[in-house]
Amino acid sequence: MSKQTIVVKLGTSVLTAGTSKLDRAHMVELVRQCAALHKAGHQVIIVTSGAVAAGREHLAIPNLATTVANKQMLAAVGQSQLLLTWENLFNIYDLHVGQMLLTRADLDDRERFLNARDTMRALLKHRIIPIVNENDAVATSEIKVGDNDNLSALAAILGEANLLLLLTDQSGLFTADPRNNPDAKLISQVSEITDEIKALAGDSISGLGTGGMATKLQAADIATRAGIEVVIAAGQEDLVIKRVVEGEAIGTRFLSKKTPLEHRKQWILAGPPPAGQIAIDEGAQRAVVEKSSSLLPKGISHVYGEFSRGEVILVQDSNSRVIARGITRYSSAEIQAIKGLHSDQIEATLGYAYGSVAIHRDDLVTF
Repeated sequence: MSKQTIVVKLGTSVLTAGTSKLDRAHMVELVRQCAALHKAGHQVIIVTSGAVAAGREHLAIPNLATTVANKQMLAAVGQSQLLLTWENLFNIYDLHVGQMLLTRADLDDRERFLNARDTMRALLKHRIIPIVNENDAVATSEIKVGDNDNLSALAAILGEANLLLLLTDQSGLFTADPRNNPDAKLISQVSEITDEIKALAGDSISGLGTGGMATKLQAADIATRAGIEVVIAAGQEDLVIKRVVEGEAIGTRFLSKKTPLEHRKQWILAGPPPAGQIAIDEGAQRAVVEKSSSLLPKGISHVYGEFSRGEVILVQDSNSRVIARGITRYSSAEIQAIKGLHSDQIEATLGYAYGSVAIHRDDLVTF
């Protein structure tokens, strides 16, 4: 088996076994599997939930008002307890861990994104297990990734991973909700995440975490576009990490794109949330999607929201379906002025020009 970089995302329900405390016995078993992979030459990255649960357990506070301040307080206490637990468990196998606390702000900015990637590379180079979590103690709604499923996809991109394993309280993606439909069947493999696949997503069973199946599909969509294979599987399954890495048909496996995006486009896809969006006509859509052309002002029909030059925006077709995202070379006000015009009219209209295209093909990721 070729050496791989594997991201293992562990949800709160997996780490607590549905209780109010960390299930350290099960965590030991997960660490044992990761240590075996590490010994075999693979690189392992852990994306862990459970900081709030660890804080609540450490403080012996079973019930607390669900305010943002209280959650951040529990996370502040729990982060150290959670890391200490991981450190102690990996120490059993003489492995070191390093903590990476991230927020959306660390990924929105291109330079900070690259700095985070360098840190990840350094940890892996020195055979240290990165322990990744969102910095809930300081993150506000504006800078939160929001769930560790999507954070794990970003971590997989940072770590240039081959495989992202999302361990959860569900066995994978089903044709219907298995909780209330006995005829629901597990989907063993998904080659493309279509609207029909997304419609199958339901809520998490436990209610302990912030991510249900919908966020796992979002994470799988991001990761597979970046060339990373994704598996959703039950965290309580016997030897689940080992079996998935060995290629066993367990859970739901999402195949990666054959031509993964280069690093810059991975950041465009996974980094900043869109600041606005534009609509384009059918001719521009064919040029962008089928010919991988840049987007010209001539093909833009509508502008939505306010955004600045250099921000990431969404591109939608005439049916309001999002077909791409990219870095705009002009602000919303400027595009409003030049939409529908030929490129040689930009300077005459604005009095200046930042080039002949609205979004260059090198800054454009199509769906």
